[in-house]
Amino acid sequence: MEESLATAPDSSTQDDVPPLGEHHQQQLHLCRLHSAYFLPASLADSIVVFLMNTFTSANKRPSLLRETFSDLRAGCWHFQLLYLELSKSSGLCFSDGKSRIDYILVYRKSSSQSEKREVFERNIRAEGLHMEKEASLTNSDVIFLKLHAPWDVLCRYAELMNIRMPFRLDKTSNDANVKIIKRINKFRGWLPRKPMKFDNDRLPDLEENESFTAPFSRSRIHHFIIHNKDTFFNNATRSRIVHHILQRVKYEEGKTKMGKILNNSYEAAFPLHEGSYHSKNSIRTHGADNHRHLLYECWAWWGVWYKYQPLDLVRRYFGEKIGLYFAWLGWYTGMLFPAALVGLLVFLYGLFTLEHCQVSKEICQANDIIMCPICDQYCPYLRLSDSCIYAKVTHLFDNGATVFFAVFMAVWATVFLEFWKRRRAVLAYDWDLIDWEEEEEEIRPQFEAKYSKKERMNPISGKPEPYQAFSDKYSRLIVSTSGIFFMILVVIAAVFGIVIYRVITVSTFAAFGWALIRNNSQVATTGTAVCINFCIIMLLNLYEKVALLLTNLEQPRTESEWENSFTFKMFLFQFVNLNSSTFYIAFFLGRFTGRPGSYLRLINRWKLEECHPSGCLIDLCMQMGIIMVLKQTWNNFMELGYPLMQNWWTRRRLRREHGQNAKAGFPQWERDFNLQPMNAYGLFDEYLEMILQFGFTTIFVAAFPLAPLLALINNIIEIRLDAYKFVTQWRRPLPSQAKDIGIWYGILEGIGILSVITNAFVIAVTSDFIPRLVYAYKYGPCAGQGRAGEGCMMGYVNASLSVFRVSDFERRYRDYREPPDSAEPYSYTLQFWHVLAARLAFIIVFEHMVFAIKTLIAYLIPDLPKDLRDRMRREKYLIQEMMYEAELERLQKEKNEKKKKDRVHHKEWP
Repeated sequence: MEESLATAPDSSTQDDVPPLGEHHQQQLHLCRLHSAYFLPASLADSIVVFLMNTFTSANKRPSLLRETFSDLRAGCWHFQLLYLELSKSSGLCFSDGKSRIDYILVYRKSSSQSEKREVFERNIRAEGLHMEKEASLTNSDVIFLKLHAPWDVLCRYAELMNIRMPFRLDKTSNDANVKIIKRINKFRGWLPRKPMKFDNDRLPDLEENESFTAPFSRSRIHHFIIHNKDTFFNNATRSRIVHHILQRVKYEEGKTKMGKILNNSYEAAFPLHEGSYHSKNSIRTHGADNHRHLLYECWAWWGVWYKYQPLDLVRRYFGEKIGLYFAWLGWYTGMLFPAALVGLLVFLYGLFTLEHCQVSKEICQANDIIMCPICDQYCPYLRLSDSCIYAKVTHLFDNGATVFFAVFMAVWATVFLEFWKRRRAVLAYDWDLIDWEEEEEEIRPQFEAKYSKKERMNPISGKPEPYQAFSDKYSRLIVSTSGIFFMILVVIAAVFGIVIYRVITVSTFAAFGWALIRNNSQVATTGTAVCINFCIIMLLNLYEKVALLLTNLEQPRTESEWENSFTFKMFLFQFVNLNSSTFYIAFFLGRFTGRPGSYLRLINRWKLEECHPSGCLIDLCMQMGIIMVLKQTWNNFMELGYPLMQNWWTRRRLRREHGQNAKAGFPQWERDFNLQPMNAYGLFDEYLEMILQFGFTTIFVAAFPLAPLLALINNIIEIRLDAYKFVTQWRRPLPSQAKDIGIWYGILEGIGILSVITNAFVIAVTSDFIPRLVYAYKYGPCAGQGRAGEGCMMGYVNASLSVFRVSDFERRYRDYREPPDSAEPYSYTLQFWHVLAARLAFIIVFEHMVFAIKTLIAYLIPDLPKDLRDRMRREKYLIQEMMYEAELERLQKEKNEKKKKDRVHHKEWP
């Protein structure tokens, strides 16, 4: 067929007909590009040659061109049909070359589950699915079971699953869009080209946005736009329908067990990729060989890291659930740009004002102030000037812009979430997910199998369904909750172990032989403690198995309930595991140590760790910076490195056993089986990584303003890394639907609220912002003048230190206490109570102000854009009108046919 299409046009005909105009040449070019999305590149070029030949021979080129290219998208089904007929050799069809492979099951002949498989496969045939078995080319024990859903099965289950399909074209809105596009094109040449957008000739819009959709119904099948039955349901929809059937087919006679057969008796279950992601030809000149190739070139390739994501194509290939994840990740990354810019400006402000900071000047010049040792035995007395460098580093993060940045990030988190709701609403509408939740919620097969003996009437659907007793449900919930608290106590115990390590090690480093370590014993202690804490965090990731066990113990009713329960447990475990040490450093380190001569000791032996003379903020910065960089680096390595090494080892084994070019000759199911399967919990790991990063970016951002910048750099890499992994290293995941990001949105809102509280406490308690403010307005040179500045901070360092007498020498320590020769030695001074009152007042004012701003912003930003609300109302109105008109046409047609029969019958009457 390809050779016949490639026949050159007749030269004799060409001489009689004028050459094609520029407009028609452009239309032919567009035709080739559109066909390239469904055909191999060489065949796409052949089709254009064939059309040229047809038009030239008929000598009706202009009219045929107008007819053929009036709606290119509607005509693409012809190209898809040709592709289906020619795809036998690529391993995408049965041996007959016609039946498309919708799903693959893999099992071993030596498995002991043969009887269950026989029952299962017999029931699959009873459901109407077609099957074909084929042995693996590399292992005769491995059998591939290819499944194909015929048209009647697809229609039956599409109606049961309420799958929305193209209903009618919105010709009115289409005409309006054409007019708008023409107006925009007039001014497009004057506008600068955005480098982030893809070229239209490289990635045209694949979605039929001008079509309305409605839940599929066999009784109204004549209302839907069906050009060809083989392409009406796309690959993702067909795979989803087959998976739905497999999840509900029984595998034991006379029993209600179902669903688990895919995990117990089959080694793998997956839909096929649409061919290779590599091509010898350029996508610009020859088009894409298939959707996978197009995704690789326009999305997963590292060279397009600065481009927008082709979300419609991602959704078309991987399904709405994965499409929403990448849409959210892209939105989050884009929103990080202003946060990273402001955080960088805050850091640069601290850098540029470093030389003018009065506090760091006084610390650097305090050569005559002797500080108490930070540990009991080996720590020497220090001069305050020895902490000069740390004081300057602290100013980079703890300066006048810190409060502004904390307020900005709290507002930023609210704006990010509110505008994401609007973005999600637009995607849900464009992807036909607005009413999906109410229509698609299904009972888990495991829940059905366990509680099928007890049924009750569903108050919404009026149908009987399995029922879980109240006592059974809450007894399981209590056991699960007890397990959660036990595992959290394990994390707290690990943090307590880190605290003991810090207390013991600071003395060890103080007696270290290397002078660099000995003189910086506290920083060395913090750095090593953070690294050990990171190792413990990674070791305690075994929580996944515990969370899975507890979630299955609860027996959630639906898949969404199971995912939400598992997600909440895992997030709680990981959040406590990752942030417990950070909370300790931020709010407990150095707060309960006592004073010289009356220290609080751990187990009556070790003195609790104190903050550095320049403050505790530098410890918090080190904790956040090291954990954030190491965690993100490790995650990126494991996400891509592990599947890359596994696939490399598989390719190496195949080359050794079957020759250098063995893999290229394998059918598609064999090549996909050799790839790595997607994570058993779907997108959970990807979401969890980003949500934890969001917590680091917002919760303690007042102490580490560079966190948004680090998150932005990581996410730019993360998007392409995940895309590359999905397209090239993983088997094609089951295309699933989802209306939003699920429970993750509620977690994000909770983190946003927590960030306001923690940042208020970081500024008030951890940093020296409030003590400096109190000194400037109450005790400094500018006291009573109502102003504050660097000139008003003269003498602050000396005022923030207290005196402890050791024989004839006075030693200083950070605190507000009376001197030893006062009436009440070592009692708190009035300045301490002023600072404490100011801290409490700041926390209350800061939280109320930020929460008020967040509430106001959430109120002012509607969840649905106005134009989207109007489009939804218009679609609902037009669908009702079209349904009404279609029924009138049908009734009128039946009436006319009846009249015609009556007239014929009347003529025959004698």
